[in-house]
Amino acid sequence: MSPEWVSELARQAMWVAVLLGGPFMAAALAIGLVVSILQAATQINEMTLTFVPKIVGIGAVLWGLSGWLLQHWLTFAQEIIGSIETVGQLP
Repeated sequence: MSPEWVSELARQAMWVAVLLGGPFMAAALAIGLVVSILQAATQINEMTLTFVPKIVGIGAVLWGLSGWLLQHWLTFAQEIIGSIETVGQLP
């Protein structure tokens, strides 16, 4: 188990985290921006107007991308589980 292997594993884990979390963050950012512009234009400052659309948008992203997200997560998990044998054989 070399430092390069551990470094590569950490890099892959961070990349998978960005891939899996990115769509949710982008949806929340876009919805928050649109709602904030609408609130500024209408001068309505109701907190539920920001919270509810974000929850609905994040739920829609989860529903729409669940297959893709699961595929990436399972591929990474299989690679990690497959490397257990390699790590166990090292002196």
